[in-house]
Amino acid sequence: MLTLRGARRILVDRRTERDGDLVLDGAVVSSSGEAPGETLDVSGCVVTPGLINAHHHLLQTGFRTLPGTRGVPMRDWLPAMAAAYAGAGIDASLTGATASAGIAESLLSGVTTVADHQLNWPDPAGSPHPVDDTVAITRSVADAAAELGARLVFVRGSARDAPEAAEASARAIAAAFLTPDARGMSADGMLQLAVGPAGVHSDGEDTFRALGAVAREYGLRRRTQANEQVDTQIALDRYGRRPLDLLEEWGWLAPDVTIAHLCDVTDAEIDRLAAAGVTATHAPGCDVPMGWGIAPIARMREAGIAVGLGTSGGGSNDAGHLLADARLALQVSALVGPQLDARDVLEMATAGSAAGLGRPELGHLRPGAAADVCVWDVDSVADAGVADPVAGLLWTAPGRRPRHVIVAGRVVVRDYRLVRGDEREIVERLRTRVGS
Repeated sequence: MLTLRGARRILVDRRTERDGDLVLDGAVVSSSGEAPGETLDVSGCVVTPGLINAHHHLLQTGFRTLPGTRGVPMRDWLPAMAAAYAGAGIDASLTGATASAGIAESLLSGVTTVADHQLNWPDPAGSPHPVDDTVAITRSVADAAAELGARLVFVRGSARDAPEAAEASARAIAAAFLTPDARGMSADGMLQLAVGPAGVHSDGEDTFRALGAVAREYGLRRRTQANEQVDTQIALDRYGRRPLDLLEEWGWLAPDVTIAHLCDVTDAEIDRLAAAGVTATHAPGCDVPMGWGIAPIARMREAGIAVGLGTSGGGSNDAGHLLADARLALQVSALVGPQLDARDVLEMATAGSAAGLGRPELGHLRPGAAADVCVWDVDSVADAGVADPVAGLLWTAPGRRPRHVIVAGRVVVRDYRLVRGDEREIVERLRTRVGS
């Protein structure tokens, strides 16, 4: 039993707030009351559900601010990143080191669940056991999350992989990590698997259909990226059609599909996504610096689309701080529609992201829900003069760290420091591995 004592504000969900105490019983949140066990003093703090980063590329954590990747078109960005990966050599030691750093950064930013869209794999021609290599890479990322205490959604992605290779790898990964009746998730809810081609700009119909077949067999969610401006242009040039036309034809406009970015969408396409039950992920920290535009989030939400929030990877965003990207979402929203409300964006970063993962038990603080909690100090000078401490979480102190983070009822960040890992060791491991 863990008691959070004396919170200034508890954000239960978008519609419910209170103050006082919060009692966590293992992985269950109860409303209030005395409880034996540890007590954390959270006076002067705002308590929120754990944030959920619905779209990350953890591998890119090791390759931030690379020369030739800032302020360049995607046709130049992609080979610059590929060269960096090739120089380091993609294997389980690299993905383990980058995942440890990216997940540590996430926890220290209040993110309790990370969806890692792993798109880059070793060249199968260079290995006698290429499928086994992909399983080992998945295990390295899953182990990093388990060691630090975070929830992980591992997305077996594809970026120009041969369809049969992507399918074989996805099946092997699912068989290695899931029991036959698991339906995409470990029994404790700490590891979830999904599949997802990078987008119609990189993968063809055969890959989308092959990974879709694996998803149906194992009960996996499907995720992809669409309608960044470059994605739209490539689809028009290659197919003479827009990306959502292709995704619908290929069976990828459905309630189990989440699409990231969606900067370049029409009102008619938004209505089409809503009718199909597709969920979306907003990633302004990637979309803005890459020049892809700003997704019309208010219009999507008005249409009934559940929208989550993601950072995307370090190669485009250079940071994995979801709350900072929530602030950016507020700042740029008025350029493409009405100004978003801070509580709406916090809902995107919690319950909205959870909806896209098919995880309704996450993203809120309710009796019987998984106890993923963030405790935010709002008594610092950065919050001086703030009238609304919940809105202030987003509008002020964009680099703030949470005081405490709790995942599945266990404290994983205490007094601003990792409980189950050492930051310096994680950084040094990554530095040694990538040679920087």
